[in-house]
Amino acid sequence: MAPVTTPAIVLSALNYSESSKIVRLATRDMGVQSAIAKGARRPRSRFGAALQVLSEGQAQLYIRDHRDLHTLAAFDLARVPVRLAEDLERYAAATVLAEIMVRFAPPDAHAESFDTLRGVLAELETAEPRDVRAVGIRAVWRLVSVLGFAPALDACVRDGARLPEGALAFSAPEGGALCTACAGPAGGTRLPPDDRGDLIRLLDPDAPLPMLDARHAAAHERLAARYVQWHLGEGVELPALAFWVQRPWRSR
Repeated sequence: MAPVTTPAIVLSALNYSESSKIVRLATRDMGVQSAIAKGARRPRSRFGAALQVLSEGQAQLYIRDHRDLHTLAAFDLARVPVRLAEDLERYAAATVLAEIMVRFAPPDAHAESFDTLRGVLAELETAEPRDVRAVGIRAVWRLVSVLGFAPALDACVRDGARLPEGALAFSAPEGGALCTACAGPAGGTRLPPDDRGDLIRLLDPDAPLPMLDARHAAAHERLAARYVQWHLGEGVELPALAFWVQRPWRSR
């Protein structure tokens, strides 16, 4: 049986036995797949240092029908995102993207989510330091949207009423904006006009990137995290998401 070759990004890598690793790969042609890399921990392994989290390359997989764990025959490394690993700000956002793919991407071919992940990781790696937080927030929204969970901002998610300009009530559990009648006095997160505009720009990959100070960036991170937890988390722990929002490295 010949191996299947596909572009892939390493989402996670766990040690298995004394010599092997189990990796989760985002692949362009087969969705997210698990595979055992036999001998990957040996000093002279054919994998070398290729199986680092977020590394990109060509994976050769022996696919086992009706099995959840396949065999990784080779991983031809194309790119190691060094700048992501050097900066916790970038790395924290990147691991959220990997976590979203591991947990929620379909197990079948979904080229759009793979291409989006590849693109936003590259943008996060090359972003100017002042833009990293905003780029990370936009990346999370883009991946969530491509996976089919885009929030609604043009009309009320309850009754479909068009939303006037100005402040906005945003409900993470309900999937987007609420009109004044549906929101009531305590419905959703209240977004002043400027924050509403920033959210619209963060959701639009073609819009100018908003300039977020630390307070507003933290608020938008929390909003995105609540949305992911409600619509994709289904009660499971998402440690990378929590780390991104809590930002413990800033308290050191």
